[in-house]
Amino acid sequence: MPGDPCEVSRARGLVRTALGRDHPLYDDVVLLTSELATNAILHSRSGAGGSFTVTVSSSDHRVRVCVADSGSDGAPCVARAGAQSTSGRGLPLIEALSHRWGFVREDGATTVWFELLHARVPAGAAV
Repeated sequence: MPGDPCEVSRARGLVRTALGRDHPLYDDVVLLTSELATNAILHSRSGAGGSFTVTVSSSDHRVRVCVADSGSDGAPCVARAGAQSTSGRGLPLIEALSHRWGFVREDGATTVWFELLHARVPAGAAV
């Protein structure tokens, strides 16, 4: 996808197509994908005429999303935003909501990924 802010909604649409609106992890996957796509545009060369790629994979046990950008000078890092800050909450959200996440820097590009696990509730357990 082109590194344009309007492409974030297209990234969300990819999740909608891949998972379907009724998927139990849909809302969290859409939110976190939106954060990663936004980060790719704001913090990498993707937003300066480059592009980014979104990959969604799902199984009975997990959903994994990868966003590969055009690279940047530094590695992704979790920053703690102040109460009045209007940005800086993307990776903390990913850290808080995902089962696990990480990144790979390779050949000048960065791929950030997260995984969400399907919660299993044992039969007869109170919900």
